[in-house]
Amino acid sequence: MTQKGGPGGPIEHGFPHLATVRASITALFRRLSADGIRAYDTSFAPADAAFDTTDDLHLGAQRVASAMVRALRLPDARMVVAFRPTEQAATVELAAGPEYFVEVSDRFRIHRRDLAAALSHEVTHVLLHRLDLRFPGTEENEILTDTAAVYLGAGWLLLDAYREDALTHQKFGYLTPEEFGYVLAKRDALFGEDPSTWFTSPQAYEAYVRGRALAERDHHRPPLAAAGALARRRYAKARRSGPAPAGGPAGGSGAGSAYRFEREGSGPGLRVSFPCPVCGQRLRLPVRGRLRARCGLCRTVLDCDT
Repeated sequence: MTQKGGPGGPIEHGFPHLATVRASITALFRRLSADGIRAYDTSFAPADAAFDTTDDLHLGAQRVASAMVRALRLPDARMVVAFRPTEQAATVELAAGPEYFVEVSDRFRIHRRDLAAALSHEVTHVLLHRLDLRFPGTEENEILTDTAAVYLGAGWLLLDAYREDALTHQKFGYLTPEEFGYVLAKRDALFGEDPSTWFTSPQAYEAYVRGRALAERDHHRPPLAAAGALARRRYAKARRSGPAPAGGPAGGSGAGSAYRFEREGSGPGLRVSFPCPVCGQRLRLPVRGRLRARCGLCRTVLDCDT
C-alpha cells in the first residue's frame, strides 16, 4: 500500500477514480451477494485499533492484526507482522495461507496510531485473494482493495489516517480523501451507521462530508422519484428525444447523466436504463410513469418515476 507523507508531498483531491470505485462496489455485490455484504454489518471498532507506546511492539501489532482478521471475517487466516525500513506503508505476501506475512514500515514503531489503517488494506488484499476477486490493472486492483476495505467496515481507518496541515501531508492508499468519504457514506447509508464520532483527524471528517454529499446525490438522480425539479426537467427533455441514432450518444447520456433510453423490442415503447444508487448494477425499466423497482443484485427497492 502506498503512503504519502512529509510537509511538501502533494495529495490528490476530488473524484478522479469514481468510475472504478463504483465498479468495485458492484463487483463486491456480485461476488459476495447481498446477504454476504450484509454480513459485514459491524465496522471495525476504534478500541480494537488502539495501539500506543504502552503496548509491547510485536504483541500489540499481532493483537491489532488479529482484530482486523476477525472484522473481515477471515477466522482461519493468521497475520505475521514484521517491521522493516520501507517507503511503502505495508505489503503482504499473498499465498495459500493460513499464514500471511505482512511487512509494515518502521515508522509504525513510533507512529502506532495508523498501524490498523495500514493493516486494513493488507488484510483486505488477503480477503480478495481468497475470493478470487481482482481487476486486471495494478492501479485498478488497488482501488478495488481500498474500496472493499471501506465498504466492508475496516477501511474507515484509511480515511482517518489522512492529515493535511502546515506540518504534515499524509494519506494512505490509492483513493483520494473525498473518494474514501464517498465509499464510507455508501456503507453508512446501507447499514445506518454514523462514523462522525470515530474520526480523530478533522481533515478526514471534512473529506467524509464532501464524499457524503456526492453519495447522497446518487439517490437524487432521475429516474428516481427523489430527483429534484431541474434534474426532472432535463430527464423529460431527454425522454422526448428518445434513443440516440446508431453510433451517436445515448439519449440522456450527457455530462453528469447516468441514464439511457432504449427501444422496447421493435415497438414504439421506451425503456430507461440507469445504475442502482446502492450497488451500481444497471437496471432497465419501462417508461410508464411512477413505479417501484427492485434491484436484482442488492435487492434494494427503488421508487422511480420513469
